[in-house]
Amino acid sequence: MPPSPISQLPSSGREHHPAVPVDILRFNTCGSVDDGKSTLIGRLLYDSKSLMEDQIEALERSADITGGGQINLANLTDGLRAEREQGITIDVAYRYFATPRRKFIIADTPGHIQYTRNMVTGASLANLSIVLVDARLGVIEQSRRHTAIAALLRIPHLVVAVNKMDLVGWNEARFLEIRAQFEEFLPRLDIKDVKFIPMSALNGDNVVDASPHTPWYAGPTLLGHLETVHIGSDWNLNGFRLPVQWVNRPNNPTDSALHDFRGFSGQIAGGIVRTGEKIIAFPAGIVTTVKQIWTYDGPVAEAFCPQSVTLVLEHDIDISRGSMLVGLDHHLPGSTTDLQAEVCWMHARPLQVGKKYFLKHTTHTVQVAVTEILSKLNMATLDSEPFPSALGVNDIGEIRLRAAKPLVFDGYATNRLTGSFILIEQGTNATVAAGMLRPSSETVKPETADYVI
Repeated sequence: MPPSPISQLPSSGREHHPAVPVDILRFNTCGSVDDGKSTLIGRLLYDSKSLMEDQIEALERSADITGGGQINLANLTDGLRAEREQGITIDVAYRYFATPRRKFIIADTPGHIQYTRNMVTGASLANLSIVLVDARLGVIEQSRRHTAIAALLRIPHLVVAVNKMDLVGWNEARFLEIRAQFEEFLPRLDIKDVKFIPMSALNGDNVVDASPHTPWYAGPTLLGHLETVHIGSDWNLNGFRLPVQWVNRPNNPTDSALHDFRGFSGQIAGGIVRTGEKIIAFPAGIVTTVKQIWTYDGPVAEAFCPQSVTLVLEHDIDISRGSMLVGLDHHLPGSTTDLQAEVCWMHARPLQVGKKYFLKHTTHTVQVAVTEILSKLNMATLDSEPFPSALGVNDIGEIRLRAAKPLVFDGYATNRLTGSFILIEQGTNATVAAGMLRPSSETVKPETADYVI
């Protein structure tokens, strides 16, 4: 058997993807400043015995920076000196740990309104979002803002962690009052799976171990919920999508099997693909057949989201980075130059009608112009304000765009990977917005493909 063509990828693309995806839960923490997000993650890592001895020693060495000489669990994620001195999170920090039941990737995201764009970045790939609320303050605007962003990003699972319950005497009525505040606006955000947990991150109550202070709470601890929440259906397995990242041509003169090898590499963004199936290549609209499927471990008969693969097709056709290979067994993606999307604006310079940007969608980049600003979300009331003149930093709104070339995409509600994009400012290459595409009624049908092989 020849070596896997995936092994010819540069080192940055050689992540090991097993035949069956490992059960990994990606989650982020969010909420307002000083609600205890970093402390919660530190307590979760500490009490689950996920810290190495050198990490504990580093915490002890840094205890003189903040914490009055005591170990500050927030320092596990607040790695910047400015973060430790100010006691706030500025940048997104990622941490990894595992229990016998599951592996976890944590994104600790900032709570300050100034860094809302960093929160969007950290939450973009999450399966679950933890919104922390200070039990003394209750639901404030930033609590609603981050919950709305979680809903906008279609994060399927939400945990409302009512923190610092020790400072309100573990009062059940206060916990129920905060839950009622959330339940007033949650139906408007269309979040299906929500769990409320009373806790004290500083003392560890209901984080890893059940608290004796909450006999009135019969639910799981935070870690217990993270270990058992069902995420198997979170990946989109309907409708095969493979954005082509790289044309794989090893051209190994000493190996006859690889000498003329030509495959198309990328990470599957949706659905399942099998050898012998017909697929269509966009934007060319060419229909062909899958001849081979290669993974890091060698050839397989089928592959599915989110595996990284190389597909060999029956015919040599013109496909390059930015193309998308699509299955014919389910609905086809949209293909149009007129786009409608919800965006979170991240730049100090406002979004205005007529401005041109680069839009990066999967592996494809195209120039777009803003043609209309349809609405802006009022974070205080969660109402839409129609036709604002501009979107300012951290604003969320709905806009229309005109692309220089047709974009091939799914609606974000259908597929988070093929329905999302970023806007890049021309000249500075600054990322100015993250966007979620609305579905399009314009699709390319197989029977109208430019060429069928």
